[in-house]
Parts: sequence; structure tokens; C-alpha cells
Amino acid sequence: MKELYSNGFASSIAQAIEEMKAEQGDGFSLDRINLAELERRSGVSRGKLRRLKRNGFQDLPRSSKGRKHAATKLSGYTGIIDSLLRQGIKNSSVIRDRLRQAGFDGGATIVKEYIASHKHLIPAKRQQIAPQGNRGRRYTTGPGETYQMDWGFTDVLDYNEQVYRVACFAMICHHCGECYIEFFPNAKQENLFIGMIHAFQYMGIPRFVLTDNMKSVILHRDLEGRPVWQKDYETFMKTIGFETKLCKPRHPFTKGKVERLVRFVKENFLADRVFYNITDLNWHALEWCNSQNGTYHRAVDGVPQRLHMEACGEQLRPLPELDAVRFYLCPERKISFDGFVNYEGRRFGVPYSYPGATARIMRSGDTLYIYSADLSSLLTTHDVTWSRRDSFCEGQYEALQQPEELPTAPVMTRIRQLPKPSGELSFAKFDFDGEEPV
Repeated sequence: MKELYSNGFASSIAQAIEEMKAEQGDGFSLDRINLAELERRSGVSRGKLRRLKRNGFQDLPRSSKGRKHAATKLSGYTGIIDSLLRQGIKNSSVIRDRLRQAGFDGGATIVKEYIASHKHLIPAKRQQIAPQGNRGRRYTTGPGETYQMDWGFTDVLDYNEQVYRVACFAMICHHCGECYIEFFPNAKQENLFIGMIHAFQYMGIPRFVLTDNMKSVILHRDLEGRPVWQKDYETFMKTIGFETKLCKPRHPFTKGKVERLVRFVKENFLADRVFYNITDLNWHALEWCNSQNGTYHRAVDGVPQRLHMEACGEQLRPLPELDAVRFYLCPERKISFDGFVNYEGRRFGVPYSYPGATARIMRSGDTLYIYSADLSSLLTTHDVTWSRRDSFCEGQYEALQQPEELPTAPVMTRIRQLPKPSGELSFAKFDFDGEEPV
């Protein structure tokens, strides 16, 4: 008789067998044990007892234990993950989003396990030789008191294999972490004003805006260290109704939230991003902001959008509907001698009937609006095709009146025009019907 084992799972079975052996005495045989009675006493299914009986009631490991399936849910998608890892993109949520766009329907765990086992594909990260410690106190503000803003930059490879640079305007609420980003062809002051107005429309106007020493914000500091504002920016502050605080140079801890936001945009939103034009990129950026603001953040222990509405909303002010605000949204441009204005690197036509030397331009989505210098009238609109060719408008040039002759008698003749015949076909030489008889 085989020796009984009570290792692991089979301990309850061994106890039931001992009870049955004590009741049956010498007539007990393990080979002829009643599996139905053993099932009643141990609570183990008869199928499992039948398998354990063949092994002497030892719970041996299965022969397939530790083996991995040849085909998993990641089969066919590993090339995408490897490509992203070689680019330094190791964020599992970003990689999973890219896989879902390709048809992947698996979960996050299998993606994280694959990333963990293929870390050798990630480029080596630059490390500090002697990292410095810090024991400073974090900069905190009250609800709706301060926003932080900054610029970030990224290079774009277009369809002609040409590289150009775009600027990302970023603003974040210091208290709850609600963020807003928008992309522009450059980081000029007029784009800074447009980005700030759009951010105030999205989040409200705070008491202070925290920024670094931008050229479009500050000129220099006086002898007492007080900032000398750039005059256009100072007028903008008074028009909108907020104050600006400048950060200490070479001290990133003060406005670290927006610094981290710019880094997060580069690592999460811009990672492996493909778009058609700036308008399309900004639509995706707005959807990304709504998604991030509606997600739980451990740093603030809540959902930024909800916290911003409940806590910060009481302290914020809505953007005033003033004509002066429209002037910032519509920057001024000079009209060239051939009737064009230049905006975002492209030229758009202005009607000849407009006598002014300047006009104001505003782009909303895929439509460009051209107004008079005082914004009293809309001159024309253009479809923004993002082509480098000049975009003409109706009535851009003066129509010259020339004499024209008209018939003095009724026209009685009529002729007919046929379409242009196609070229000779390659099998026309086999057309023997068209040959002349010899």
C-alpha cells in the first residue's frame, strides 16, 4: 500500500482517509477506496480525487505549470511596444493608449509586465554624478489664488521631412492642479496673450499669475529689485484684472507644478503624437486636458476639475466681455502692397475696398477672420488649409473696366465642340479593318 501524504492541499483528504481506515480496519485498501464517501467527508470533487488517487493522493504540480502560452493578447502588438521603448517612451498608460488605437483589447497588467521584461530596449538615462539633497518647504497658495504659466517647445517633422518648432503654452492652478495647454507656431507676446485669455476662459481669472522672467513680461529690475514690466503686458494685466508674481531665478521649486506639467505633456501627450495641423493638435490637447482634469490625482487627493469648481470657483472671476479683450485675441497686421496680411507664416488676401493700412486677424478652428483695424467690421474670411501658397479673397484687386463689343445682329450660326481625343492605344496596330487595301 502506498504511503499517505498530507502535504498542502491533501491534508483534509489524509484526515478523511485515516477515519475511513479506522472504521474498516484490516479490510481497508487505498486502491479500492470509495471515492463517493471520500468526497462527502473531504469536500473535494470526485474528479480531483480520481486524479489524486493516481498519484497516491499527493498534490503534485501540473506538468504545464510555469509554461507561457505561445499566443497572448499582446501577440502582433509587441513591435509597437518595442518601437516606443526604443524611443524612451516607457509610460504604460501611453503605450496602452497607442495599442488600443491599433485594436488591442487587453488590460494594463500584461503591458506593464512586458515593459518590465524589456527594459533593455529603453535608452540609458543620464544620471547626476552627485545628486544634491533638499529639505526646503514647498510653496503653497490658497484656493483660486495663483496660477502658474510657462512655455514648452517641441520639434515637428512634417510630411516633407522638414523640421520646424512649435511652442506649447501651459497654465495650471497651483491649488487643485487643473491644467490647460495650447500650441502656437511661436512664443511671441501676442500668442502669450491669446493663450492666457483662452486659459482664463477655461479656468477663470485668479488673483496672481506666477511666471519666470520672460522677455514678454519683464524688461529688467530697478535698483531696488522691483520689476519693470513690459508696457504691453502691464496694460494687459490692468485690462484683465490680475497681478503677476515673478519667480526667483534658478529656483524651480516655486513654480514646479507648471515645470512638471510641461514635462508631463512631453512624456504623455506628445509621446508618439501624430497630427495634421496646429488646429488638429489643439483639439487633441483640449480633449487631453479634459481627460486629465477629470482623473483622480494623488497629489491633491481628488479630481482637479471637481476641486476647482468647489474650492477655487468661489475665488475666481469670469473673463470680462470687453472690446479691449477682443483686441488681444485679434493681433494687428500690416497690409502689404499686393493686398496680403501675414499670419502664422502664411499670407491671406484683404479686399481692395478696405482703405486702411492695417487689419486685425483671428483664427478660430479652421477659419481665419480678417477685421478692420477698429474691429468694427468683418472684411473677409479664409479657410485655413495650412498650405504655404497665398490665399486670395474675392475683390482683392480692383476690377478694370474695359470696352467690349457686342453683336448688332442676331447670331444665326452654330458650331459644335468635341472633347479632346485620347492618345493612340498600344493595340491600335492590330486594327486590320482600318488598313487600306493593297
